[in-house]
Amino acid sequence: MSVNRITLVITPEQRQAAAAGLAQVKSALPSLVVLQPGELRELHNFGAKNEVFGRGTVRALQAHPEIVPATLDVPGAQADLDALDALRPLLEAVRLLHAQLEDTAALLGHDVMDFAYDGYQLLKLTGGSDSSLDEMRRDLGSQFARKRRAAAPVPAPVD
Repeated sequence: MSVNRITLVITPEQRQAAAAGLAQVKSALPSLVVLQPGELRELHNFGAKNEVFGRGTVRALQAHPEIVPATLDVPGAQADLDALDALRPLLEAVRLLHAQLEDTAALLGHDVMDFAYDGYQLLKLTGGSDSSLDEMRRDLGSQFARKRRAAAPVPAPVD
């Protein structure tokens, strides 16, 4: 027996408000970038160890500006760190929201499939009385048709 694990109604107004909120976030952060495929692999990883290294280097050069050549933009590096620090809580909130959206969609899909399996069994039991219903059941049942695998070639015996 199927169990409805989630009931959700999203009104057009809710969907519109959510879409407007997402658009507002995008417009509030106009400098966000989209990397081209493969570009991410070319970037330096900024994991925990590299972050300690990067922050320490910026602090050391800020403390000793006399050794910094004009070609190194220490204020620019500090601005990047400040922006990263401001972006991280937003990124975490979006990750959480993304996880909630994915989990909700997965549960909704599960509920539909749970119902569909029970409903399909009912269609199989009541088949035969209505030719259009039988045709619909056969079309739906084609999802479960197994594709035959080609027989694996038998290796020739080794002498």
